[in-house]
Amino acid sequence: MSAGDTWADTWARLWGDVTSRQPVPEARFVLLTGAVAALLVLAPGTWPRVRLAVTVVHEAGHALVAVLVGRRLQGIRLHSDTSGVTLSRGRPRGPGMVAMLAAGYLAPALLGLGAALALAAGRSLALLWGLVVLSALMLLWVRNLYGALALVVLGAGVGLVSWAGGPTVQAVAAYLIAWLLLLASPRPLLELLGAGAARRRGSDPDQLARLTRLPVVVWVLVLLAANLAGLVVGVSTLAPELL
Repeated sequence: MSAGDTWADTWARLWGDVTSRQPVPEARFVLLTGAVAALLVLAPGTWPRVRLAVTVVHEAGHALVAVLVGRRLQGIRLHSDTSGVTLSRGRPRGPGMVAMLAAGYLAPALLGLGAALALAAGRSLALLWGLVVLSALMLLWVRNLYGALALVVLGAGVGLVSWAGGPTVQAVAAYLIAWLLLLASPRPLLELLGAGAARRRGSDPDQLARLTRLPVVVWVLVLLAANLAGLVVGVSTLAPELL
């Protein structure tokens, strides 16, 4: 078999994965993955790892909106303390800057909601391969070694499950990711709300407060309300029997 045939077969399989539908699991399976995800979010030992994944999506939200509002994306950095930063150039004030700053904390819940809709439509493999593509795109803009390694590990892990995992393993991974995004999205804001003014200094809500003259706490509450709304809609999509 020639290399061309191999690439053609690989592409055909990838395209088939992305465009095909997978059976939607029974409610018990969905609820069980949700319970596991809740434990991963709440447990002190696993939360830092979950938060790193949330930070990846957070910075992706900043980067995407920065490009959409016409800013010049310069790079993304992910740190071992689960923090991150996205650097862009453009107007320091105005609606575009506000949208870019707000996008970070909104991105995990929005992606989680999109994941829930995809799973409800039987598109679990499309979701997994989409996350691999997201990791690859972010890798182009990451400017530190730890961030690059984190993205390679995350992207390779999801890619391996998508390519070599059986239907059950793929379903578990897809539903866990959706639940984790939805359930984890409010926690960083709750932590920020409980932090003192010194710890909030320099955060996205703090920068939004300086741009809009609305208090930091108001911005935290607005973003938290949006995340909780996304959580409710996402849960009603994944497990309507809970609501």
